[in-house]
Amino acid sequence: MSIIRQGSLFSLEELYDLEPTHRFEEVFSTVDIYPILVVVSKKSVYGAPVELNYPAMIYSLVARITERIPTIKDLIKRLKNDFIFRLDCGFLLSDDVPSEASYSRMAAKLSESDVLEKVQEKLLIQAISEGFIQDHNIAIDSTHIAARDQAPPKEEKVEPKPKKRGRKTKAEHEQWLVEKAEQEANATIYEKTIEDQLDITLEELRISTPLTPEWGVKKNSAGKNVFWFGYKSHLAVGTERQYILQSMLSSGSQNDGKAAIPLLKGLQERLPNFLVKHAIMDSGYDYAAVYKQVSRIRAQSVIAYNKKNESEPVGFDKHFAPTCVREHSYKYDSFDAKYESLKYTRPKECKDCPLAHDSLCQSVYKIRIKTDLRRYTAPARGSQAWKNVYKERSSVERVIGYLKSYFQLNNIRYRTGKKAKFHFDLVTLVYNASKLASDRINHRLQEVQEAA
Repeated sequence: MSIIRQGSLFSLEELYDLEPTHRFEEVFSTVDIYPILVVVSKKSVYGAPVELNYPAMIYSLVARITERIPTIKDLIKRLKNDFIFRLDCGFLLSDDVPSEASYSRMAAKLSESDVLEKVQEKLLIQAISEGFIQDHNIAIDSTHIAARDQAPPKEEKVEPKPKKRGRKTKAEHEQWLVEKAEQEANATIYEKTIEDQLDITLEELRISTPLTPEWGVKKNSAGKNVFWFGYKSHLAVGTERQYILQSMLSSGSQNDGKAAIPLLKGLQERLPNFLVKHAIMDSGYDYAAVYKQVSRIRAQSVIAYNKKNESEPVGFDKHFAPTCVREHSYKYDSFDAKYESLKYTRPKECKDCPLAHDSLCQSVYKIRIKTDLRRYTAPARGSQAWKNVYKERSSVERVIGYLKSYFQLNNIRYRTGKKAKFHFDLVTLVYNASKLASDRINHRLQEVQEAA
C-alpha cells in the first residue's frame, strides 16, 4: 500500500530533495522565458548565423542558482561533464556548450533591460490567479550583500575648520544661500529627503536607484556597528505565503527608509489586484513619509516607533494611548474603519475611582488616526493585536535566510552595479519560481489525497 504525503507538509526544502530532473521541470515550468529570449536573441538577419541555444542558456542560469554552482566557469564545467544535467537544461546532443564570453554577453544584454522584473511580475500575477498568494500583510526589510570588488580604504574624517565666531556678514550669508541652492538643485532623488519621493513616479524612482557599491553600516544583535562594502537588497514579502512581492537593489550606503516608498508604490502599480492590509517594518522605517505612502495604498502601518529624542506628550502614555487624571492608560478597544478612528475605553483602575463620573475622566476616548499617522495606527500601538501583527515581520527575515542559504544571494560575481542587479533579479525570480513550483506540487498532492 502506497503512502500519500499530505500536500500541506511539502515545503521549499523538500523541493530541493527531489531528483534534479524533476526539480528542474517543476521550476522551469513556472518561468515564461519568451520575453527574455526577445532581449537576448539576435535582432538582424545579417551577419554570422546564431549557433547558441538561448533557451537552454537561460534555463542553465536558473539551474546554476538552484544547484548552487558558484561561477559560470563551474557551470560550463558541469555542462561538459554531466550529460544528464546538460539535457535537463535543454541542450541538444548537437549543441556545443557555450563559452564564458557567450554567457557574459547575454548577462550584459539582460542587465541593460528590466525584463527579469517583468517576468517576475507575470509569475506573481499567475500565482495570485491560481490562489497561491492570499496574503493581506506584507513585511519590508533589507539585508547587506558584499561586492565582488576589493573594498577601497575608508576615507578618514577631515576635521572641519573651526567656525568663525559671530554672525555671518551679509555677503557671506548670500554666498552660503547660493551654495546651498546649488547643492539642492544638483542632488539626486535619493540624496533628497524621503518626503520628496512621495510625488515621484515609480519608474523615475527605479531608474534613479544608486547601484554603485559603497561602504554600508548597520547594528548587529549586540548593538555594535558592522561595516561592509557592497550593496543592500530591499524586499517586500507576503507574511503568510512568503513570496517576494517587490524587490530592489541599491548601494550599501542607502538608508533603509528610502527604499520603502518605491517598494510600496511597486505593490500598488505592478500588482493592483493585491490588497495590502498591514505594512510591517522595524524602526529603521519610522518616517512620516513612509506612513503617508502606506495610507495612500489604503493600508495600515505597523512600524516600530523610534523616539528620536522626542518627549512623551502630556496626557498620553509611551504608546500614545490617552491617560486619565491619575495617569492610568486607557485600553484599546477597536478600530472604526468608516471614520478611521481608534476607540479606547476607561482603564480598569478607574472602576472605583471617585473621579469616574467626573467630566475630567470620560468613559470612552476616540482618536482619528489621521491626527498623526506616525503615532496612531490600527491596531493601536502597545495593544496585543498590534504585537501579534508585528510578529509577522519574521517572515521577511526567513526569506532573507532562504536567499542566502539556498539561492546564492551573497554570491555576486559581477563588478558593475547593473550586472549585480541582474544577479539579484535572477535570484529573486528563481526563489519565487521555486515557491510557485512547491505550491503546485502541494496542490496536486491535495487533489490526490482528496480523491483517495
